[in-house]
Amino acid sequence: MSRALRIISRTLAGLVALLVLLALVVTLMSWNWLRPTINDRVSDALGRPFAIQGDLGLSWQWESWRLMPRISAEDIVLEDPDALNQARDVDAGTDDARTARIGAIAVSLHPLALLQKRISLHDLVLRDTSATLRRLDETRNNWQIADDDSDDGEADQDGDSGWTFAIDQLDIDRVQVALNDQVLDVDATATLATLGEPVRWEEVAGSDQPADSGEKDSGEEVTASGQGAPGSERDFRFAWQVEGTYRGSALNGEGRLGGPAALREGGRFPLEVHLSSGNSRLDVIGTLNDPMALAGMELDVGIAGDNLGDLYALTGVVLPQTPPYATRGHLSADLNSPDGGTFEYRDFDGTIGDSDIHGSLRYVNADPRPTLTGELTSKQLRFADLAPLVGADNEDTGDSVNPDQPANKVLPVSEFNTERWDTMDADVRFRAQNIVHGESLPLNNLNTHLVMDNGEILMDPLSFGVAGGQLNTTLRLSGQETPLRARIDMHARGLHLSEILPDNSDLTQGLGEINGDATLMGAGNSVAALLGSSDGELQLLIEQGRISRNLMELAGLNVGNYLIGELFGDEEVAIHCAAADLQIDDGLVQPRIFTIDTDNAIINVEGAVNLASEQMDLTIKPESKGFRIFTLRTPLSVGGTFKDPSPGVEAAPLIARGAAAVALGTLAAPAAALGALISTSAGEESQCGALIQRMKSN
Repeated sequence: MSRALRIISRTLAGLVALLVLLALVVTLMSWNWLRPTINDRVSDALGRPFAIQGDLGLSWQWESWRLMPRISAEDIVLEDPDALNQARDVDAGTDDARTARIGAIAVSLHPLALLQKRISLHDLVLRDTSATLRRLDETRNNWQIADDDSDDGEADQDGDSGWTFAIDQLDIDRVQVALNDQVLDVDATATLATLGEPVRWEEVAGSDQPADSGEKDSGEEVTASGQGAPGSERDFRFAWQVEGTYRGSALNGEGRLGGPAALREGGRFPLEVHLSSGNSRLDVIGTLNDPMALAGMELDVGIAGDNLGDLYALTGVVLPQTPPYATRGHLSADLNSPDGGTFEYRDFDGTIGDSDIHGSLRYVNADPRPTLTGELTSKQLRFADLAPLVGADNEDTGDSVNPDQPANKVLPVSEFNTERWDTMDADVRFRAQNIVHGESLPLNNLNTHLVMDNGEILMDPLSFGVAGGQLNTTLRLSGQETPLRARIDMHARGLHLSEILPDNSDLTQGLGEINGDATLMGAGNSVAALLGSSDGELQLLIEQGRISRNLMELAGLNVGNYLIGELFGDEEVAIHCAAADLQIDDGLVQPRIFTIDTDNAIINVEGAVNLASEQMDLTIKPESKGFRIFTLRTPLSVGGTFKDPSPGVEAAPLIARGAAAVALGTLAAPAAALGALISTSAGEESQCGALIQRMKSN
């Protein structure tokens, strides 16, 4: 052997011996001397106490001809921030101040992957792991890490460090996580454990679920018993359970989760959730896309509860107050979209109260505000299910959605919750085929387009099919103003009296129709306040009506029954025309014209109705026609309130419903404009033309 080769061989042998010696030193030495430094550095970075209280060690292991370091530590404790402990009056270092504890942890690392900015773990072992998450209010919790004000370059500013994470095997005995959230009013504890055997995706999601294309075998994963178990990426590997309380009701839940193979970049992590609390329930089955980056999700979701409005605290989506609801559909999310995240709830079917609901919604978390768009349909909509929108009671069941409603008031006093209106924009269309509203008013074909923009709500159109005719409305609500300001414009055309009055062929045969217009503007945070401050006008024209005590009894109008009896006795009387022009000034309704032309007499209504106090002071003056016999010449009056009317001879104001009954729907129009409301049937002259001409000439 030449002298050069001997030098090279001895040098290599020396390097190998040095590396072996270094490895032995690194392996055999105690690493506990590093604990104080690690504890201080991590505590400073997290802004809260952190400590490795047990042994810290490093060893080496061979795996598939690769040498990997294995780091282990025992008794790791992370505590709450000092500010949170002070707010809770808890001493640092006690169990009550603890955020998380790991009894033992061991991790094997692929070191060469670090050169490619990949944290690749061969295996991770956790023992005796627990955590407690706390939130006192919107700004104080123990899961937010202190902000780092340092500028670490464009990658950090963009929220993407360029590092990726992967794990091959996960071995846990049992993980326990408690949540005490005073904002959501949740106090619950969840446990996570490894399944004895993997559960295939198809067994949980059903065979009708689409299979993965090009799905690969994930290799072996460590189970609770430490045995390897090959299987699909979408197999379920872990089970979880939760128990506790939510808003004072018992909270229970269970489900399953996928394994480490699904956590790889681009993977699909399977998820199963079944939660129930009181009358609320959540069922979820699906996958999280690229879960380490939380890129998106594909979930079949079923949800039920007492009130859609309660979902705001969980989702941030502004929804109306409703009766109990239930819905099921498919939720897709793209959390990496340029507009800040997109959620689509597609092809869902559900119920709200006794009404059905179907459609698709899209929620975009964009600037300056998130936006909700979509189209909804209903085959049968119960009007009673819309009562909570305006704070009214459910007349069908007698249930009160507003327990603060005064006993002596009829108009709803429940206030609109406008403080959330500027947190989200919306553009939603809704159609309902059939509308159930008792037997008093036949409605169908609801069509509305709701646009909410920076606290301003526009419903245009808001149209109904009513009694064979059409009611077209435009509603504007300004939630940015205090109090709320509103304007409504209504146009009623071709409403058939025969469909509005009780179904009695003898009474409804040959009846005409109703046409009307109305404009109202007001300010207030409830229906009662809006009407009590409103300005505007109301116009109505009724042709070819009929009135009788029998009709009032069928309609259930006691005040109308009394008035018709006083005016006409038991006789059925034809109404040729009823015309009204009502002026509203600061909630005070006064008729400029309110005239009813019958066979026997012309009846004029005078006085006022105060919408703010719900007081009535109306006088009904009959005038006999020519030589026709009409016995009653003393004016009638209707007074009292909407809740407790008091009709009599020169006595009291008509309630809104009673007045509507006498006039077959109290609306009005100026005499000069009433001609526009006249609708003449083919071959038949309008009965209202002569009356309007007489009013114009007086």
